[in-house]
Amino acid sequence: MDFEADGRFGNKRVHNRLGPAPGAASSSSSTKVCIHWRAGRCNRFPCPFLHSELPEAATTKRPNQRDGPGGHVWRNPNSGGGGRGGGGFNKWGRGPGGADGGVRHKVPDRPCKFFLAGDCTYGEKCRYPHTYCMSNSITLLTPLQGHEKVVTGIALPTGSDKLYSGSKDGTVRLWDCQTGQCAGVLPVGGEVGCMISEGPWLFVGIPDAVKVWNMQTQAEMNLTGPTGQVYALAIGNELLFAATQDGRILAWRFSTVTNCFEPAASLTGHQLAVVSLIVGGMRLYSGSMDKTIRVWDLATLQCIQTLSDHTNVVMSLLCWDQFLLSCSLDQTIKVWAATESGNLEVTYTHKEENKLTCWAVKHEQIWHTVWLGKAEVATSHGK
Repeated sequence: MDFEADGRFGNKRVHNRLGPAPGAASSSSSTKVCIHWRAGRCNRFPCPFLHSELPEAATTKRPNQRDGPGGHVWRNPNSGGGGRGGGGFNKWGRGPGGADGGVRHKVPDRPCKFFLAGDCTYGEKCRYPHTYCMSNSITLLTPLQGHEKVVTGIALPTGSDKLYSGSKDGTVRLWDCQTGQCAGVLPVGGEVGCMISEGPWLFVGIPDAVKVWNMQTQAEMNLTGPTGQVYALAIGNELLFAATQDGRILAWRFSTVTNCFEPAASLTGHQLAVVSLIVGGMRLYSGSMDKTIRVWDLATLQCIQTLSDHTNVVMSLLCWDQFLLSCSLDQTIKVWAATESGNLEVTYTHKEENKLTCWAVKHEQIWHTVWLGKAEVATSHGK
């Protein structure tokens, strides 16, 4: 995410007035800093007040500055355009001034709600962005279309050029990452609730079972024991964990003797379905429809803490650095940190307009996304 020279977020025009306009009469106002500039919304050009906290730096010209009436103007290259009538492009490729022949308008900072619902009639002419992600560091390569119902899981095995996707249409599709073409369709006999990969193994959660494929040997097996839909899967301490609809978390351990996954434990405590799992260190964290998060010790498989700050279903969990992050249908993101006693407590709560259901992480940058009911998978590439 880009920052302006004054420390504010990008996509705002900044007039860096370092001195009075040539020929302008000196006045007491020319030695004052513009309060509107400090707030990031000054639209006067030239402005009679200073647009700088350091007027003595006027002799230094930044690489991105150009001469203009009343001094120099610096602007973020991603913000598009400068003064009135200037060219440039915003992140949708339209010139906010000059290029569109009008005064620049504020760019909407949230996606179109009709697009999110799948029924926007304006298309590319819509003033709100039609995008899942508001970051400039990710670009869409291609939508992978083929599933007939909601996509509920994706897996990209390490070192593989194939992407796996699972859907409520009861199939797992294999995609070629180079061409974006579907390379195979596998019926699994039930709605896919989740999917993960680990080494040569692909795990798929379906009603009353976990399907397992060895992608190298093509071996296939069914892990029975779950009751109802399997909503989440996780791996930690050489155990496979499955979150089930009846509130249990089942665990299996791979046996090299039998070359199979054998039942290892059943973790109980949640009152309703478990819908999210994440492993961090020697802890397993589970989020449930009962509005709680439980912390499990992977060495003893015992629950050591129950977190009850959310007021709705805890849809997704993420371990990042020394923090646990959770998002919920109560429209909040909560950041948890350990106290001196070792227990987790909320250190920050962020309120969102949309209901949050899933997380993704790459290169230590956190992106939260709203899971949309669209039968497609979008592949993205970080620049």
